[in-house]
Amino acid sequence: MADEEIVKPNTDETLEGSSSDEGSDHGDGGENDETVKSFKDLGVTEVLCEACDQLGWKSPTKIQIEAIPVALQGKDVIGLAETGSGKTGAFALPILQSLLASPQRLHTLVLTPTRELAFQISEQFEALGSSIGVKCAVIVGGIDMMSQSLVLAKKPHIVIATPGRLIDHLENTKGFSLRALKFLVMDEADRILNMDFETEVDKILKVIPRERRTFLFSATMTKKVQKLERAALKDPVKCAVSTKYSTVDKLQQYYIFIPSKYKDCYLVSILNELAGNSFIIFCSTCNTAQRVALLLRNLGITAIPLHGQMSQNKRLGALNKFKSKSRSVLLATDVASRGLDIPHVDCVINYDIPTHSKDYIHRVGRTARAGRSGKSITFVTQYDVELFQRIETLIGKKLPAFPTQEEEVMMLVERVSEAQRFAKIEMKEQGDKRKRPKRGDGDDDDTEQATGVRKKRGGGAWRGGR
Repeated sequence: MADEEIVKPNTDETLEGSSSDEGSDHGDGGENDETVKSFKDLGVTEVLCEACDQLGWKSPTKIQIEAIPVALQGKDVIGLAETGSGKTGAFALPILQSLLASPQRLHTLVLTPTRELAFQISEQFEALGSSIGVKCAVIVGGIDMMSQSLVLAKKPHIVIATPGRLIDHLENTKGFSLRALKFLVMDEADRILNMDFETEVDKILKVIPRERRTFLFSATMTKKVQKLERAALKDPVKCAVSTKYSTVDKLQQYYIFIPSKYKDCYLVSILNELAGNSFIIFCSTCNTAQRVALLLRNLGITAIPLHGQMSQNKRLGALNKFKSKSRSVLLATDVASRGLDIPHVDCVINYDIPTHSKDYIHRVGRTARAGRSGKSITFVTQYDVELFQRIETLIGKKLPAFPTQEEEVMMLVERVSEAQRFAKIEMKEQGDKRKRPKRGDGDDDDTEQATGVRKKRGGGAWRGGR
């Protein structure tokens, strides 16, 4: 079959010499630097340069300028870069180039902390490698193991996996082994280790070849990542484009100091004021994300939740609706704070302040990506002052207050209270529904329709809307 192996483009070039001017002038990564390099200058082969072109990648980002030439020289890489800086491209291009030079199955393993990130990395690999026939497999929890085993039996070129599920397959899937692996990538390495995948990562490192190339990418360098670096890398080159914890310059960051009981009113007020934008609203628990999504829908705002208690299919469905702009508000727990690349997020709202200051960097990094501008607004209640001060210390700046008209917000109290009541009832109904044995497909609970709005318009509690 023609597409069974990597298709080599009919061109003579493989790696073009790039080391000569590798570190010269890469300006400031960017948007308005005329002297910025092209992917070709970095040594990326013609067919992959064309793929970058088709994806609309005009010029390499800072981390790509730093990491790609080093990776093409055959070195291990530690990439430290703020979120939204093009890390996936920085490791995907050198890997695809190596695959072109010597095609083989089960060539690369990419480990990621979350399922959504795994799917996203796979999309990028497939988009970049579409003209050369790259096959990827996403191996994550929440999906049937049998069907994953069948995909692995076909021996894809690139496996993108969460550590836990990969171990399941290494231990239980006959014939699946990573003994011939050439590349190991750990994306968001700090998060992989923070979520305590340490034992899984140790097991994986034991069953893959020592003679391999390793790329470690992380937004923050933690002690655990340094420990991993010692265990897994040989003479790595560190490519750091943000030395301190930083947020991108084009991001306007604000806070609002509000009494805890009026949080919902202020949220609705901001969504009305900035209507027409798309929002990710971060909540600390699955329950809050679900409740606020229902509350907003009862007020006619198209909102969908994304959290860890939803099935994998629903999580992907919610994400796709938001990406396709059929919903403008995504209510998320920290499941969505890392790595998710949704280009059109205009505003991030921290409904609940993150307890770990570093998570603030990742959350607000969902907006102002790839040179665009964006806003973030953090709600600070009387209980959050200390956490907020920690965040300001971490990012090294004092945030301005977001201007609001208190009288106007207070006019919303009655409507919001009614919507809160409806949301509470719906939450209880959903809880009861989960306890009951499921009949039929039973899968219509939360991400689809604006249930509250529909029922109220239907007149009775359950009339209409069927």
